Amino acid sequence: MKIYISADIEGVAGVVSPAQTVVAGFEYDNARKWMTGEVIAACEGAHEAGAEEIIVSDSHGNGQSLLIDLLPDYVRVVRNWPRPLQMMQGVETEGVAGAFLLGYHTGHHHSEGVLAHTTSGLLYTELRLNGRLASETTISAAIAAHFGIPTIFASGDDAYIRHAKEELGSDIAVVETKRAYGRYSAISLTPVVAQTKIREAAKQAVKELSVFQAKPVQTPITLEADFQRHIPAELMNYLPGITRTGARTIMFQGADMVEVSKLIAFMTSVRFDEQLP
Repeated sequence: MKIYISADIEGVAGVVSPAQTVVAGFEYDNARKWMTGEVIAACEGAHEAGAEEIIVSDSHGNGQSLLIDLLPDYVRVVRNWPRPLQMMQGVETEGVAGAFLLGYHTGHHHSEGVLAHTTSGLLYTELRLNGRLASETTISAAIAAHFGIPTIFASGDDAYIRHAKEELGSDIAVVETKRAYGRYSAISLTPVVAQTKIREAAKQAVKELSVFQAKPVQTPITLEADFQRHIPAELMNYLPGITRTGARTIMFQGADMVEVSKLIAFMTSVRFDEQLP
């Protein structure tokens, strides 16, 4: 049995500031250490419950945040970008039975949650799947479900936990790592306590794997993207199959979540230049 972990940093215990999430920022080295500790705890819990192999996607920033030399030897790691399945690359591996979303956060459209954004806070204001607002959790779980894999564990702040249960079901195993006071403040567990809770919740989630079912998004899937600026919508409208439906909005219909994910990955990776002549 294999378990898949998509690991982000904003929902990790102790992380509250944008500076902690970028390579040159204050406490980034500490934040990536805390992130790695939570991933290790999740791996250990899953392994104790019977997972023989664990695939971890380093899904934050440059995709190279995890201190991989500290990870257990039964782990394989997906690193760097671009990737067609974005934060969920590797979930398509044969034998994966369940997915974890670790260190996640609420979406750009949420009024609560530490460091809330969707995929790229500098690029998008909203993403929608079949007319429904989509966070990174929505997209990640939908990609996993495309391959028949249920999402069985989530961790992050209290606002994120409420969102995860709404998106993934009240039975999902969760760990609240901190309680948000605002966008850039929270009262947090210490890393050691958060890691202990994650290890136990991960173990329980794998033990109860049989109660979870994947819930694929109905196909074909309509993706709508609202950009922060006009130029991305204008340029994306040059491509066949994409319609500009507003000054900053495009629409695309994909056959499935793989097609949708590839387009989001493309848009997120392209450098749109507002200063074009």
